[in-house]
Amino acid sequence: MMQFILSNKPVLVGLHLGFAILGIDLLLWLAGEVAANVRSNVRMKWVSLGAVLSFILSWLVGGYYYVKYYGPIVKPIIKAGSAPWAHAIAMEAKEHIFLFIVPMAVTLFLLSQLKSEEVREFNLRSSFLQLSALAAGLGLLLGLMGFVISAAARWS
Repeated sequence: MMQFILSNKPVLVGLHLGFAILGIDLLLWLAGEVAANVRSNVRMKWVSLGAVLSFILSWLVGGYYYVKYYGPIVKPIIKAGSAPWAHAIAMEAKEHIFLFIVPMAVTLFLLSQLKSEEVREFNLRSSFLQLSALAAGLGLLLGLMGFVISAAARWS
């Protein structure tokens, strides 16, 4: 089964995308919990931990795909095709922007460890909400870049 997953490009891309979407959804859920000013943060702890794990899994699967297939096979096709900028701009930006998502998710997980009284006392609710929304927004932006890259590969 593992060999099938590691040797099947569409499965790897699907897992990469699936974990990323799950992470984004969990960040949006977390933002909703913060916006609702929930008194108990048990759900927030689990939701934020799920986001961290989802983004780490997306990173691992995407990294494996990049090293095994994208770099040697897909990247040369895109660079030789009609939209070489898709790699030069979208993929390069995606690689660097993604590096912010995991630390942001870890920061949100650490913030979710605070008691609701502490969040109020230190006036962190607004920052907590903004960071959740920013991380989810960056995740959606990365998804758009992934679409551009995939389209460039298909049209080349």
